[in-house]
Amino acid sequence: MHSAIYSNAGFEVKNIPISSQDGPIDIACQVGGSGPPLLLLHGFPQTKAIWEAVAPELAKHYTVVAADLRGYGQSSKPHGKPDHSSYSKRSMASDQHALMKALGFNQFFLLGHDRGGRVSHRLAMDFPESVLRLMVLDISPTLTMYENTTMEFAKGYWHWFFLIQAEPIPETMIGADPEFWLKNHMGRHAGTGLFTPERWAEYLAGACNPQSMHAMCEDYRAAASIDLVHDRADRTAGKKLAMPLHVLWGEHGLVNKCFKPLEDWEAVANKVTGKAVPCGHYIPEEIPVELIVEARQFFV
Repeated sequence: MHSAIYSNAGFEVKNIPISSQDGPIDIACQVGGSGPPLLLLHGFPQTKAIWEAVAPELAKHYTVVAADLRGYGQSSKPHGKPDHSSYSKRSMASDQHALMKALGFNQFFLLGHDRGGRVSHRLAMDFPESVLRLMVLDISPTLTMYENTTMEFAKGYWHWFFLIQAEPIPETMIGADPEFWLKNHMGRHAGTGLFTPERWAEYLAGACNPQSMHAMCEDYRAAASIDLVHDRADRTAGKKLAMPLHVLWGEHGLVNKCFKPLEDWEAVANKVTGKAVPCGHYIPEEIPVELIVEARQFFV
């Protein structure tokens, strides 16, 4: 069943066919509003439903495209390859670039949370002519986070190191009790009360789907392998993001405790602004009003 959580706000549900290195796949999205195009990309273990409180308001000013990443939600879920390239951020970013072109948008604003922020980082690196402005939520660059892993970070983000274990270890363990796992994972950040029953049901459906759970593990396996190769190549070549980049992170979250997001992003981008905001990890769902204000001020 396709999520249609924004339908009452005039959003249209679409499944867009995309050509990829893994063959034809579909990217699910909802499109609404008018004005400059703005692509919204969600994080793990979620879907485009995270934007429920944000997208309708932004659609008053932008043509909003809220998409499911490959492997998540209602998008296609190809099985991972041995080198994890099917879920490299390069592959996932290419999907979203192709999605926007298929919708008629050669240039657009881009906002990504969590894993969607990592896909957004790669999309902006690989297609710099397409991304006019980039905003990322509650992340530092993947390479920076892995290379500066501390005991505190490893304890707090233990799922980074669990999900990268060889197939089918994490898939099997999570599959034994997906709801227990999801409540433990998402609840430890901010409790599960901030998610509406409809959104929670959608996130749980993903955790209960073996193909989706495999894809999510592959997302993390790629981040610990092929993505680092791509990131290191950029740094060796001196490639930096030229478009304005705005980063927000939760003052109660682990990124704020363990990293310095502004400095971290300045290592890979030329024009960086940002700040900590009064919440934990799930910025679009914890403080949607503040996020809307930040987006409106930045995406001009």
